[in-house]
Amino acid sequence: MDYVFPLLAAVLWGANIVITKMASGLISPNEISFLRWFIATLVLTPFVMKPLILHAAMVRNNLGKTFILGGLGGVIFQCLAYYAAAYTSAMNMGIIQALMPLMAIILASIIFRTLPGMYAIAGAVISLAGVLIVISGGHISQLISQGLNIGDGMMLLGAFAMAVYNVLLKRWHIEIPLSVSLYLQAVAACIVLLPVYILSDKHTLTLATSGMVLYSSIGASVLAPLAWMAGSRRLGPSRVSLFFNLIPVFTAIMAALFLSEKFTW
Repeated sequence: MDYVFPLLAAVLWGANIVITKMASGLISPNEISFLRWFIATLVLTPFVMKPLILHAAMVRNNLGKTFILGGLGGVIFQCLAYYAAAYTSAMNMGIIQALMPLMAIILASIIFRTLPGMYAIAGAVISLAGVLIVISGGHISQLISQGLNIGDGMMLLGAFAMAVYNVLLKRWHIEIPLSVSLYLQAVAACIVLLPVYILSDKHTLTLATSGMVLYSSIGASVLAPLAWMAGSRRLGPSRVSLFFNLIPVFTAIMAALFLSEKFTW
C-alpha cells in the first residue's frame, strides 16, 4: 500500500508533462506558470497556517533558502518546460527530465566530495546514453554537427535546475515541515513571476485552458508533492527516488494516447 503514494506522484507528474504540451499555443508560459502557483498557494494556505505559526522562528531563519528553492523548481524549471513544449514532444520532455538524477549525482559528488557507487555510475551511463539517443533521433553524429533542438535544450537546462534544487535540499536540511516548505516555495514562485505576469500579454481562459491551469495547480503542484512526501516518509528517500524513473514511462504512454505521439526505437 505504501508504494501507491510515489506511484501516484509519478502518474500525476507524467500527466502534467502531457498537459504542458497541450497548453502550448493556448496559454502563454508566463500566464500558466504564475496562475499555477497562485492557485496552489490559495489551496495550501488554510492547511499550513497552524504549522506555519508554530514554526515561525525556523521559517524566518530559512526564508532565503526556501526562496531560492522556489525560484529553481517553481520558476526556472517550470517556465523552461512550458517554453520547451512549443519545440519538442512530450515524450522527449519526459525522457530528458529523467536525466535529473544523473545531474544530481554529479553535482553531489563535486559538492560533497564523494564518489558514487558502481550501480549509480552504471545507471547514470545508461540514462545518459538513452537521452542522447532520444534527443538525436537515433543519429548522434547529427546531434554533434547540428546541435540541440531548442526545446530539448530548454528541458536539459530545466533538469539541471532541478538537480541543483535537489542537491541544495539535501545540503541545507531545512528543519520545517515539508508542507510548509512547499507552501513557501509556491509563494516565492508567485512573487518572482508576478511582475512577468503583469507585463505579459493575457489570453482569455477557456474551459480547456482553465482545466489545464487547475490540473497544474492542484494535481501537479499540491497532490503530487504531497503524495511523494508521504511515500518518502513511509519508504525512505532512497527507495522512493526509484519511482522518479517511471515518470517518462507514464508520460510516453499518455502522450501516445492523448497526443497521438508515436513510439520509435
